[in-house]
Amino acid sequence: MFAPASIGNVGPGFDALGLCVEGLGDLVTVELTGERQPRVAITGRDAALVPTADRRNAAAIAAAAFLRARGDARHPRVTLHKGLPLSGGLGGSAASSVGGALAAAFALRLDSTRATVREQVLLAACHGEAAVSGEHYDNVAACLLGGLTLVRSSAPLDVVALTVRRRWWVALASPGIRVETKHARAALPQQVARSVLVHQVASCAALVHAFAQGDAALAGRALDDRFAEPARAALIPHFAKVKAAARAAGAIGCSISGAGPTVFALARSELTARRSARAMQQAFEGLASTVHVGRICARGAHRVD
Repeated sequence: MFAPASIGNVGPGFDALGLCVEGLGDLVTVELTGERQPRVAITGRDAALVPTADRRNAAAIAAAAFLRARGDARHPRVTLHKGLPLSGGLGGSAASSVGGALAAAFALRLDSTRATVREQVLLAACHGEAAVSGEHYDNVAACLLGGLTLVRSSAPLDVVALTVRRRWWVALASPGIRVETKHARAALPQQVARSVLVHQVASCAALVHAFAQGDAALAGRALDDRFAEPARAALIPHFAKVKAAARAAGAIGCSISGAGPTVFALARSELTARRSARAMQQAFEGLASTVHVGRICARGAHRVD
């Protein structure tokens, strides 16, 4: 199964909005065996840093959770090829979780397009994500469903696939540092002013409308996070310069991808996205930054041959 990268928060939509991105992701396979315990094999990006213990690996946890929900007591043999960095802000743990749950469904020869199966995959993936990253499912929803998603509630889980009228391009720039989600969350303020709360709600609503209408000008105004971004900017060297460089290159808007350190920019065209990616990379001033350009991914996690 291929489980694509995702952008959590998407600016003002803290823990609520997620956006799926083409071209990057994890590959997960699950085999059902008669072995006494699960097995996990990991290759790819940051493979040495990803836990292989079945109770600490997101893909294995999600696969096991799906099997148990279906009443299957067998242990999964999980093979995970990481295409996403650890602590990179691109939904790496969510992709592994979604891939593990979906691969378990495939191992049982279930039709994952059925609503009941899809719901079980989502719930199982949330188990994996919660175990390694915490109970926030914006990346899980986007990775599984594709496009732009809204987590209206996490308890009980209520996820909505939102309308995306134009598949804008996404430019990603990742400096050569790591920002662990728990550290990024610890940097957030415990209280916010009423004016900030009102601004966030208004901006989130405006951004959803902008995607639905294909209104780039409104999206640019709505990509204005005054909660997480100010608190986390200090964790990302040269962030203000990187954001300004993206806007100067013609991007619709720019913000932190999830917990960071990756920075994302939306663009109307591939040309502008590539120009924005280069500008962001240069603005990181030699921090060994990597870039990626891809469209908003309309298709979520899926089987690959």
